[in-house]
Amino acid sequence: MKAVNPATEAVLREYAEHTPEEVRRFVDSAEDAFQAWRRTSFSHRADVLHKAAELLRRDTADHAELMTLEMGKAIAESEAEVQKCAWVCDHFADHAESYLQPESIESDAGHSFVRFDPLGPVLAVMPWNFPYWQVFRFAAPTLMAGNVGLLKHASNVPGCALAIERVLREAGAPEGAFATLMISSAAVAPVIQHPAVRAVTLTGSEPAGVAVASQAGAALKKTVLELGGSDPFVVLADADPCVAADAAALARTINAGQSCIAAKRFIVEDTIADTFEQALTERMAALKVGDPLDRANQLGPLARGDLVDELHDQVERSAKAGARITTGGRPLDRKGYYYPPTVLTGVKPGMAAFDEETFGPVAAVIRAKNVDHALELANQSEFGLGASLWTADTEQGTALAAEIQAGAVFVNGIVKSDPRLPFGGIKRSGYGRELAAYGIREFVNVKTVWVK
Repeated sequence: MKAVNPATEAVLREYAEHTPEEVRRFVDSAEDAFQAWRRTSFSHRADVLHKAAELLRRDTADHAELMTLEMGKAIAESEAEVQKCAWVCDHFADHAESYLQPESIESDAGHSFVRFDPLGPVLAVMPWNFPYWQVFRFAAPTLMAGNVGLLKHASNVPGCALAIERVLREAGAPEGAFATLMISSAAVAPVIQHPAVRAVTLTGSEPAGVAVASQAGAALKKTVLELGGSDPFVVLADADPCVAADAAALARTINAGQSCIAAKRFIVEDTIADTFEQALTERMAALKVGDPLDRANQLGPLARGDLVDELHDQVERSAKAGARITTGGRPLDRKGYYYPPTVLTGVKPGMAAFDEETFGPVAAVIRAKNVDHALELANQSEFGLGASLWTADTEQGTALAAEIQAGAVFVNGIVKSDPRLPFGGIKRSGYGRELAAYGIREFVNVKTVWVK
C-alpha cells in the first residue's frame, strides 16, 4: 500500500499488506480480547476513552499533519477533525452507560426487562475523506458497548489507520481490542465470513456498500451502511439569499467538497435565484486553493487523481446538457490533484450534476417555481442522507422537514454529524444509525429477560 501526498503526487511511504495468516491471527486475537473486554466495567472502558481523548488533544498537530499529508485536507480542518474525535471519545465515555441501561417493561412476569449486551468483534470498513473522524465515531461507541473493533481503512490513508490504533493502545485498550488490518478490498470477504466477526459497518461508496452488505448477508451478519449522498440545500423565497449563499459556499467546500453530507444540489426559489447565484459565484471564486499545509489556503487538493477526472467528467457532461459554468470548471494546471470551486447554474434533473453524487467542490444550482416544486426536486434523488432548508419562518421550516426524504434535515444550518444526535441515511444512502443512543445500540444484543 502506498501513501501518496495529493498536493505533490510524491510517495510518502509504502506499507506491507497483511497476509491471510496474519489477518486470521488478528481476528482470533480480537475474539480473545472480547471475552475479557466485555466483562469490564463501564468506568474502566470510560477511563480508556477519556485517555484516548487526552492523547488526541495532546498530539493534535502531529495527527493533523499526517492526515493532511495523506489525503490533502486543509490543515485547519485536520486539526478540527482531531478535536472532534476527542469529543466523541469523551461523549461516549460519559454517556454510554446511560444509553445502555436496562429498561424495565411490564408483562406477565414478576420482573421483565431488556438489557443490551455486546456482540463481539465488529469489522469497520472506513473511507479516506475523514480518516480519523469516521474511525473514532465507530470505535468510541463500539468499545464502550463492550465490543472490540477490527479496522479495514482506505488504502490511501494507512498511516492514519496505524496512528489511530496506537492512540487506543496507549490509552489502555488491551491487545486485540482494536486492530488495523492492512488489506485490500478484495481481502475483506474472508474477514466477514470468519465466525468470530459478528457484525460489519461501512462508510463509503454505494458499490462498496452493496458488496459488503451482500457478503455479510450471506453470512447472516448485521450491517450498518453510511453511503453516498446528493444532499439538497433548499432556499425558500423568504430567506436572505446572501446569507444562504455564505452558508452554501462553506457547505459545498468543506474538505474540498469530499463529503457525503456536503450540500450538492442548491435548490432555490425563482424570485431570489438571480441574487443567490451571483452571491454564490462570488464567494466560491474568492476561495483560495493551494498547499493544504499553508493556512492561507482554504481548499487543498482532491485525494486522488482519478477523483479529479471523474468530477471534471461530471461537470463537462452537465455543461453539454445545458448547464452554465459561472466560475471554475477545469482542473488547475499545476502539480497535485487540484480542482477549483465551481458553480453550475441552470442545472435540471437528467444532468450529471443533479442525478449523481459529485465528490468535490462543484455546486449545482437548480431553480424551483415554488415551495412544493422545491420539495419535489429535493426528493427527486436516489440518495437520502442529509438536507438543509433555509427560511425566515422556522415554524414552516420545521413542518417542511417532515416532507424531506433524508436521515437528517437541518433548518437554517449546515448538515453535520454530532455525537449527541443519530446519523445515517435512507434510500441509496444506506441504513442504520451511528452516534447517540441509537448508534451505540446498533451492535448490541437487545436481550429480553423474563423472571417469574
